[in-house]
Amino acid sequence: MPSFDVVSELDMHEVNNAVDQANREVATRFDFKGTDSKFNREQSVVTLQSESEFQLGQMLDILRAKLNRRGIDLACMKVEEPEQTGKQAKQIVTLRQGIETELAKKMVKMIKDKKIKVQAQIQGEKVRVSGKKKDDLQQVIAMLKAADIDMPLQFTNFRD
Repeated sequence: MPSFDVVSELDMHEVNNAVDQANREVATRFDFKGTDSKFNREQSVVTLQSESEFQLGQMLDILRAKLNRRGIDLACMKVEEPEQTGKQAKQIVTLRQGIETELAKKMVKMIKDKKIKVQAQIQGEKVRVSGKKKDDLQQVIAMLKAADIDMPLQFTNFRD
């Protein structure tokens, strides 16, 4: 029986490269000279540090450009409000991956509401969709791509 998995994954190596490039650009830009502006990445959290909120906005634009150029979907970014503490401003950007249970339930409900002859089941941080015909599975993929889901989705492990 043909099946595929719906996942939301990030290539953390590419994220690391994008953060390194962003750090290099901030270090060489004239408008950041003399400031202690930098990006720090720990797991899937990127912390932006600078002297003002305006500079944080510029750094966020740089990070978005570098991530986009590296093929990372910007929909996975969860940007928090900047915090100003004394002379230092800080902003946290969380890179989300994996399909949360609530979103997975919503996707399964969307698939069942379409009345396509497929079965969808939640398996951890992914949703497995299986059916008798490849055409039905392709219909589900097209429907999920067109749906308004706030996470980037990839369709992997297609089995015939």
